[in-house]
Amino acid sequence: MAKEGSPPLVMRPGVDPTTAPNKPPLPPADYRCFEEHGILTERNAVIRLSDGVHIYADIHRPNRTATDLPALLAWGPYGKHGRTDHVFWPPSGVNPEWLSPLTPFEAPDPVFWCSRGYAVAAVDPRGAWLSEGDFHHNGDQESRDCAETIEWLASQPWSNGKVGMTGVSYLAAIQYYVAALCPPALAAINPWEAFSDWYREFAYHGGIPETGFLPRASDNIRFSTGRTEDTWANVQAHPLMDEFWQSKDIELENISAPAFVVASWSDHGLHSRGTLEAYKRIGSAEKWLEVHGRKKWAHYYAPENRQKRQAFFDHFLKAKSTLVPAWPKVRLEIRNNAHDYAERAENEWPLARASYRKLWLDPAKQALQIKQPAASSSRYDSKEGRAGFDIVFDKKTEITGHMKLKLWVEADGADDMDIFVAVQKLDAAKSHVGYMFYAFYDTGPAALGWLRASHRALDEKRSTPEQPFHRHDREEPLVRGEPTPVEIEIWPSSTVFMPGETLRIVVQGSDIYKDSLPNLPFARHENLKNEGDHVIYGGGEYDSHLLVPVIPERADG
Repeated sequence: MAKEGSPPLVMRPGVDPTTAPNKPPLPPADYRCFEEHGILTERNAVIRLSDGVHIYADIHRPNRTATDLPALLAWGPYGKHGRTDHVFWPPSGVNPEWLSPLTPFEAPDPVFWCSRGYAVAAVDPRGAWLSEGDFHHNGDQESRDCAETIEWLASQPWSNGKVGMTGVSYLAAIQYYVAALCPPALAAINPWEAFSDWYREFAYHGGIPETGFLPRASDNIRFSTGRTEDTWANVQAHPLMDEFWQSKDIELENISAPAFVVASWSDHGLHSRGTLEAYKRIGSAEKWLEVHGRKKWAHYYAPENRQKRQAFFDHFLKAKSTLVPAWPKVRLEIRNNAHDYAERAENEWPLARASYRKLWLDPAKQALQIKQPAASSSRYDSKEGRAGFDIVFDKKTEITGHMKLKLWVEADGADDMDIFVAVQKLDAAKSHVGYMFYAFYDTGPAALGWLRASHRALDEKRSTPEQPFHRHDREEPLVRGEPTPVEIEIWPSSTVFMPGETLRIVVQGSDIYKDSLPNLPFARHENLKNEGDHVIYGGGEYDSHLLVPVIPERADG
């Protein structure tokens, strides 16, 4: 049932769930209760939703007699039978010894949690796999179904009445949606990396359509005995902000449940921005943020991080005395390179003590300058070329937070242009310094940004000097032959530059990082609006600059 006023959605017939590739055999829909790996499993427990639709859950408990159990809910569309040991790729860094064979993809391990006095429920949402109905990808229907499921779990005879949620990506994003409804039994959430703005983070980066991960993700949610939302088709049908995107909005300010939010610097193009924006906006009085720079699945399943989750849930779901109240509100990874980093406690995000500095573009010298240079311009072929601007630091400099690139641009031969930006670090020998990137790689950028120039209009109420917020509700062609200012949001990051090391801004008309391993998820942008040359103006009347948040060293280190 769609929310009143919701736009019509492109739906499609579901694909036979038994034919899904790269999955273990799909068990039949019959209910079974049995012991495996030292715990009790109820397979295909039926949850009857308020409109009569039945959805299926696998519920794991320590044993038949255990009571007063809090429940952890893993809600996602990838199949509760699709276990982690079937889908993780070796480059992900996940050690198979960290997990039992019962662990669903991106979800908590039932054997670990049941042995510590929890129940774990893995649920196939409405219309996913063998659950009845039509599958709706986020939004009102799925949120309400999840809220009903939380209350159902809390009402079971083995339950202590409290439910928590944890998981990565989709299993994190649904937490934002359902927590905004404030179901009474939802006692704590642990979103571990998830976008929170469908348009800006999942589908259109700076107004440029994402064409790699998104259609793949859409294919992964097509297995159903009913119909499923055709996400790829819907995204293509709505290139500008409209009621479709509004139907995916989340009232993050409504969230009041205690929240342990985990974000990363290392998922630019998918989850980095949205997790940090969610932390900033959620209304929870008790909330903690951790930002890492590791490979996301390996970081989630690492034993030390599983222990953090246990302390968090023990505190809020079991009322145990733990160190959680003494946790720093914010903990950040400060990166030197992909494998060399330090962690630091902070009081807030973004950092209040950041000093924002302008590094001025000098196109003639291909440099970033402390002082604004004389006017000049540079150009590159929009399909094959690039421009680069360097600054060498003479002292240790930490840049942590939001960056903005303001450019004066012209599309010579066109009335629009797609601008791709990478912030890179070069060592003293001018070699590229790599960072963890997109779950599999250690050769990525320090940060990325994007903008389709016709989408340059800003929402003045939501924009700040360091973080432009684009409206994306209309296209404004460039005037040929006329330099035009654009402001490009660069997703948040943290990088330390030592004396002699270089910050480089790369600007070009296509993806800067293109190499991926075969058959692995990867963000791409292949439907572009580029012709002729791109021209960048800087200096003099053209105040092209990179705005960076420089963090002073604290006296306490």
